[in-house]
Amino acid sequence: MTISPLRLALLLLVVGLLGWTWLDHVADQRDTAQRDLDAATEEVKGLRAAAVVAGQMLAARDQIDQKRTEELNHERAQNALLRRDVDGGDKRLLVRATCAAPVVPAQSGTAHVADAGTAELAADARPDYFTLRDELTLSRKMILGLQDHTRQVCMRTPAQP
Repeated sequence: MTISPLRLALLLLVVGLLGWTWLDHVADQRDTAQRDLDAATEEVKGLRAAAVVAGQMLAARDQIDQKRTEELNHERAQNALLRRDVDGGDKRLLVRATCAAPVVPAQSGTAHVADAGTAELAADARPDYFTLRDELTLSRKMILGLQDHTRQVCMRTPAQP
């Protein structure tokens, strides 16, 4: 059985067209895959840059936190030392106040400045005073830390949509 040259030419033409169609399809897939790869590569670069910025922000936050925590611990230690000194009698908590001159009966003479005692915080109010000092210290350090965080971390990043 012999194949006529016309049939052979048609067969080669059909095979050639099928091959060309297949190669065109493979080339389209390759181009699509290349575009996807390029997009993924750009996204990876963006994510790496975002990770670097996030790492810097976390480091700045941790630095602020460490600094303010050390300051807070130092001030609380100072408050505890003051409390021990007051409890031990080494120091006194004086109150800025005026003391009225004591009323002295007319027969005993006039009152002297030495008769008036120094205004001092009552013993039952001392624990409240030290609690207030500790809470004031904590509040102050928290506010300063948040202000630092806002200035150094939040305002450094671009606004998010």
